Amino acid sequence: MKHRRFKFLLIAIALYLPALAQDQGYFKTGTNMGVQMRLAVPDFKAKPDDPSTAALLKVFNDTLWNDLDNSGIFELASKSFYPTTVPGSPQEINLAQWGGAPVNASLVAFGNLAVNGSEVMVQGWLDDPKNTQNPQVLGKEYREQATEENARKIAHRFADDIIFRMGGGINGVAETKVYFISNRSGAKEVWVMDYDGANQKQLTHLRSIALGPHISPDGSRIAFTGFVAKGTEILMYSVDLGRLVSFPYFPGTNTSPAWSSDGAKLAFSSSMRGDPEIFVTDANGAAPRRVTAFKGPDVQPVWNPKTAAQIIWVSGRTGLPQIYLMDADGGNAQRLTNEGYAVSPSWSPNGQFVAFSWIRHYGPGAPGAQDIYIMDIASKQWQQLTHDGGRNDYPSWSPDGRHLVFQSTRSGREEIWSMLADGSKQHQLTTQGSNTQPDWGSSK
Repeated sequence: MKHRRFKFLLIAIALYLPALAQDQGYFKTGTNMGVQMRLAVPDFKAKPDDPSTAALLKVFNDTLWNDLDNSGIFELASKSFYPTTVPGSPQEINLAQWGGAPVNASLVAFGNLAVNGSEVMVQGWLDDPKNTQNPQVLGKEYREQATEENARKIAHRFADDIIFRMGGGINGVAETKVYFISNRSGAKEVWVMDYDGANQKQLTHLRSIALGPHISPDGSRIAFTGFVAKGTEILMYSVDLGRLVSFPYFPGTNTSPAWSSDGAKLAFSSSMRGDPEIFVTDANGAAPRRVTAFKGPDVQPVWNPKTAAQIIWVSGRTGLPQIYLMDADGGNAQRLTNEGYAVSPSWSPNGQFVAFSWIRHYGPGAPGAQDIYIMDIASKQWQQLTHDGGRNDYPSWSPDGRHLVFQSTRSGREEIWSMLADGSKQHQLTTQGSNTQPDWGSSK
């Protein structure tokens, strides 16, 4: 029994076991998944036609296409169907050519890019080619210093403006960040990257082991587990200051910190009173109070992002780890998974779904692999998102609820991948070193 408990506790400090899984019926995530508009995105034009803008223009065009293609709400019409004359302004677009065959677009995103001295300016429009009387849906102008990074930034902003307008008023994720653990610098440290894998940067320099980063709702602080001289502790990193800031020391092993949706509370697992249990503190670490009290390890808490009134967590109280739900004060505990080996829960922004890693048929010789699933919390119906591609773990929802990031060994080592919340458009974000435990945060 002690061996099993110790083995399960290592989940919280990033040891992963082999895994297994199967599929079940499909259901939507309630965030416009499956409702896709056909969108044409011709390359923006240089204005004037100046070779010096070529590099910025390519970065902008590639970024805009990828952002819209990954949005989950558009079907992008192939560029091979586009008319030979590409519009750079509303006066240059032939609506009939874009709305009719073979393009058959419901929407067209187009515009121009110009460099004036040290400034890059982009004008972008979104037109409905079926509406010949009043086709313009959106018109925007953006100005930044003329750098490739700013060309990316403008593309992200235009994409998010389109997504917000056409996606039911839900903010896009093109300017959001993903926090994760990487060992590429020689130790496991906290890193950050853009949502699409660009601009990967190291944040912490512990020269030890960091695990389980979670960004605060306002994007100002990262709570994570660190192996330090005193033991396994909850550490706090200030994004604004670029360094660690003080957080109370608790005895025992302390892991898997998670922020409440209002940023006022922190939940984590601690063995400060013997058995690993879920504790809740104020955001500054004050007033710790235990909310679970059952023999067997309790780890990996995550708050209801809509209400902060409930917590999902992983417990070994019945043997193999399973996912449970309780009120934030520890009351009304109920089990969500009923078989196998279920870990790493992540609660969707709309409060309806939990994503998690599941070995549905755990045991020697059992078929399948460790895969990512989502479950409707109310009905407990579930859907398998990854299928027999290595070990898949640590899913994390995007702020818009349309995407997930996760770690996978399908490429031969642990890397970060992303996908839409229906399991489609899976692609790799990291390529250097071992990269694990992603947490999808805000745009800060």
